[in-house]
Amino acid sequence: MPGTPPPDQCRILREANFRWEGIEQEAYKAEGTHFSGARRQTLVGQPAGQQAPAFETRYFEVEPGGYTTLERHEHAHVVIVLRGEAEVVLDQRVEAITPLDCAYIAPWAWHQIHAVGTETLGFLCIVDRDRDRPQRPDPQHLDELRRTPAVARRIRT
Repeated sequence: MPGTPPPDQCRILREANFRWEGIEQEAYKAEGTHFSGARRQTLVGQPAGQQAPAFETRYFEVEPGGYTTLERHEHAHVVIVLRGEAEVVLDQRVEAITPLDCAYIAPWAWHQIHAVGTETLGFLCIVDRDRDRPQRPDPQHLDELRRTPAVARRIRT
């Protein structure tokens, strides 16, 4: 039978203005031109000194007009918008999402999130801790995605 976890494993992260105490804000990705105006905080999962569960909960912000990388991967993830408005590319369609909408992004689905409107987009992303590396589209995949006019107008590479 499992015992009681040590008290330091359970914690509350206090939020103020979409920043959580003790959690550093990081670059969205190390470098690149395939995304714009995005940054993140890992709330639960990988920060040093924490016991890592089987998932990560991350908070992302995307400045108005910014976007995440157009990519796909084997792992699924969930996106829950907390503030702002977005359009999300999900394979061959584009969907508007607003606060408290939840997007399930299935394995191998091409996806990209765009901040629309004048407010910073903020969303939680819940993903497996151990996951594969994202794949960016090659020219053939880009051609396939661009066959849908709404997707062609929205995607950025």
